[in-house]
Amino acid sequence: MHKAEAITAIVLAAHALARIAAHDAGNDAPSAQWRTLSILDQGGGMRLGALASAARTTQPGMTRLIGALESAGLVERGADPRDSRATVVTATAAGIRALHEWRTELGTTLAPRFDDLGDDDWRAIERTAAILGERVQSTPDDMTGARG
Repeated sequence: MHKAEAITAIVLAAHALARIAAHDAGNDAPSAQWRTLSILDQGGGMRLGALASAARTTQPGMTRLIGALESAGLVERGADPRDSRATVVTATAAGIRALHEWRTELGTTLAPRFDDLGDDDWRAIERTAAILGERVQSTPDDMTGARG
């Protein structure tokens, strides 16, 4: 397997694992909800357009999602302190709590699929997770959802 193929395989497996976990856990929340809350958790409050761009969705689609998340008490909208004409979306404490609970549920739901791994495999997974985490942190701000 070539280097680029290995990276692609990791991304595809991660997407598949997230779908499997959501199905096995009986979680019917759209993945866009968790992606949006994750972006807000990492980047803080953001304008709708920047949030749509960071989540790789359309602004109308993000507007609908934010409306649903706001109704559920997971996000709130407020005035942008830098421009009173603009609105900033932030995750509420309930939204961050829901995100962290979902992440815990992901791990708990998927753990049995990995019960048979040995120490060497676990070290490989832990190292891979560390490397991927470092690469995500070194991504340019315009790709990680910096304010804008």
